[in-house]
Amino acid sequence: MATTSLHKRESELANSKRQLEILSNGIFQSGDLPKFSEKIAETNQFPLKAKTLEVLQINVGYMCNQVCQHCHVDAGPDRKEIMTKETMLQCLEVIKKTGAHTLDLTGGAPEMNPNFRWFVDEASKVGIKDFIVRSNLTIIKANKRFADLPEFFKSHNVHVVSSMPHWTRGKTDKQRGSGVFNQSIEALKELNAIGYGMPDSNLRLDLVYNPSGAFLPSSQTSLERDFKKALLEDFNIQFHNLFAITNLPISRFLDYLIASDNYEDYMYSLVEAYNPAAVKNVMCTNTLSVSWDGYLYDCDFNQMLELPVNSAVKHISDYNEDLLFNRDIVISQHCYGCTAGAGSSCQGSVA
Repeated sequence: MATTSLHKRESELANSKRQLEILSNGIFQSGDLPKFSEKIAETNQFPLKAKTLEVLQINVGYMCNQVCQHCHVDAGPDRKEIMTKETMLQCLEVIKKTGAHTLDLTGGAPEMNPNFRWFVDEASKVGIKDFIVRSNLTIIKANKRFADLPEFFKSHNVHVVSSMPHWTRGKTDKQRGSGVFNQSIEALKELNAIGYGMPDSNLRLDLVYNPSGAFLPSSQTSLERDFKKALLEDFNIQFHNLFAITNLPISRFLDYLIASDNYEDYMYSLVEAYNPAAVKNVMCTNTLSVSWDGYLYDCDFNQMLELPVNSAVKHISDYNEDLLFNRDIVISQHCYGCTAGAGSSCQGSVA
């Protein structure tokens, strides 16, 4: 399992243009599979249009204490891209005036940004209805300076969303690294101990499942049931909801697909599982993604492929919700990942 990012390894797939070349050529260029734009045009859903903004997702940096096999951010300890306080201040101005009901902080491990706590302090004063921090759980156990994160989250009524690939050690460590499962279990116990994830608690704790191989997730409902049963019986751990997210064929997961000779089969699986009903609720239509340097994207995946919003407004410093409304969503073949089966978003299934 790799212990450094694609960027650190100077892999050709660290280049977003190369990723897009792979996604756009081959089986799509030859016509073996229809391009995503052609597929959604069949049901008069092209171009995709941005609706009213509901979720403002801010990536505060690509630095992470883990190097996960499937990571679309290509995050890791060697990544140095970190949002500055100046950009955070620009984000705060937008948070104060946006009509969005959800603020979603992500990374990397967002907690590793040196201004993370200050940012959470300030953002929590604005009164956003749902304030999410996407924590990988192991950060709580990684270093003494992060040990009080559960109490910090509680004091700001943060909604914690955490990755948990499986309820077994083997599958979790295979995807996220040796020792991750044990650390994740200990972190979940700490969160439970202060009220997170308990049935009648308003301290929200949700888990995120990504498949560990070149296959699509099964039913989110059945996965949640199995996760809850196993974690309660084996570790007396509780949580609220499970989000099942399809791995999109970009960055390190694309690297894995190519290295394992699964790329074409996986793309066929995504296209065959295409669900036009999922297109109506894809997250790019009600979400805006802000990169660590303040640039705007339709979603976190487009951010990693360096596909900026199709708007005169390109940066958070020039934010204008009216100009961003009803823009054409920028798409490519990776978008099949969000429309396969029950659909996929950062909040789980969409259909």
